[in-house]
Amino acid sequence: MTQALSHDSFKGSDERSGSRSDRFARYACYIVLVLVLAVFAALRFRYRDLPLERDEGEYAYMGQLMLQGIPPYQMAYTMKLPGTCAAYAVIMAVFGQTTVGIRLGIIVVISLCAILVFLLGKYLHGLLAGTVAGITYSFLAIRPGVMGMGGHPTHFIVLTALAGILLLFRAMHRERTVLFFVSGLMFGLAFLMKQPGILFGLLAGSYWLWVEWKHGFLWRNLVFRGGAFAVGVALPYGLLCLWLLHAGVFANFRFWTWTYALEYGSMLSLADSWRFDLRFTLPWAVRPFVLWEIALAGLAAPLWSRSARLHGGFVTAFFTTSLLAVCPGLYFRPHYFILLLPAVAVCAGIAVDCAQRELHRLNLGRLAFIPLLCFAVAYLASVRGQWRSYFHLNPAALSRKICADGVICGDHKLVADFIKARAAPGDQIGIFGSEPEICFYARLRCASSYIYVYPLMEKQRFAGQMQNEMLGQLQRTAPRFLIYVDDEQSWGWSRNFAKNLPFLEQAWSFAHAGYDLVDQVPIPDPGSHTQPLRGGQPQFCVFERPIHEPR
Repeated sequence: MTQALSHDSFKGSDERSGSRSDRFARYACYIVLVLVLAVFAALRFRYRDLPLERDEGEYAYMGQLMLQGIPPYQMAYTMKLPGTCAAYAVIMAVFGQTTVGIRLGIIVVISLCAILVFLLGKYLHGLLAGTVAGITYSFLAIRPGVMGMGGHPTHFIVLTALAGILLLFRAMHRERTVLFFVSGLMFGLAFLMKQPGILFGLLAGSYWLWVEWKHGFLWRNLVFRGGAFAVGVALPYGLLCLWLLHAGVFANFRFWTWTYALEYGSMLSLADSWRFDLRFTLPWAVRPFVLWEIALAGLAAPLWSRSARLHGGFVTAFFTTSLLAVCPGLYFRPHYFILLLPAVAVCAGIAVDCAQRELHRLNLGRLAFIPLLCFAVAYLASVRGQWRSYFHLNPAALSRKICADGVICGDHKLVADFIKARAAPGDQIGIFGSEPEICFYARLRCASSYIYVYPLMEKQRFAGQMQNEMLGQLQRTAPRFLIYVDDEQSWGWSRNFAKNLPFLEQAWSFAHAGYDLVDQVPIPDPGSHTQPLRGGQPQFCVFERPIHEPR
């Protein structure tokens, strides 16, 4: 840009009057924000013993391997980029390799996310908008409908992407090339957390180019600042590739994160997406409806409020990008919607702030308290709606409640404790099922790199190759323990079972070849969500190779 954008165009319209009433309002905003952050952090701390679910088990187990010096894609395969696993490794290095340690780290991450949402709202529309945005995000991000208690990649994408956006705004105001580089670095890290994170980098780059074009291109700025931003975005992925190339696992990395990931992303049709995913998750993910309705009013604010038009383009682009980040592959898991929550929270803040400003503009200042009052009532009623789940249930009961919906189940820890009590150093676990959290809890390595069997059961061209490779790995390692998860939820969609029946039978036969059945742990609440593969009750079948057997 030939000239720096005015500071007012980015800091929002938060007048800094020195009157007593204005100081009181500012203090009140900060106090409310701190109190809400503290309440929800305390609530998460209360459930610090909540068992890890499957995806969290993947990140925890792979993070555990990384702490042991084992690179990703060597002993554990995943189609996700390893940023979240590395983040788990950092959390466990600080707080310990336990469920409690992971939950403490997630509390820090989500609290930082809420603060960044507050800063973004404040930067765009002032202190009131930021406060409403921050407390709205704090509540929406803890809801069961988005699996808010879990530590999913979406939280880490939100953290790094919001940091990148705020740094970009600061870079645009101060015109410092180094800030463009650091901003790009944040978006590069967002991509490493999970592939959809790159969309926020594209949003930021496009927005900066649009502002540059609006104020007249300077090729020098485009080359140096744009180059610094692009280098920052590319650097984390480039360093990751060099590391994995040096570790000798780049071929695995490329296959799982590109070849298979593209195959996975093309398997689901729009009709299947609605039938199996969206029609179940959407009604729960967008609750409480009243807060989303307020957010939609904020998204449409440029149509009815002059003060919303200054940043209306960015807010609309941010909301649209966040929505697109939920949709890759047409898979709509509940925690994917977390990527949309910062935009929703900021729009809620805009709605309240702009409604107040419009009342003042119409000389109805005496009624300016009404938008804030309406939001406060809606917010408190929404929090009250979750009261039973989060204030009356203990961690075990909450786990059971969510487990009944096929989401989280703590019984894998019972299996891990049983194995850990019988295991010797160096023993391994083979798992026919998708339960990597068992290896994390037992502190034992998985005998196969396939920590999930979902890809092996899918209707995709690599399934047969994967089945043979997994069986071959288990035959070579001959693990001390084998777990056969007799539950459809741990294998994938039942509509694919008939085609893969030979593999299911091979797995069952393998578990009986030289192994003794030493434990059976029932999986509770059988019904529409948990169904056995072999009849009877869903359960974990634990097999052990007798110690006198050659290994």
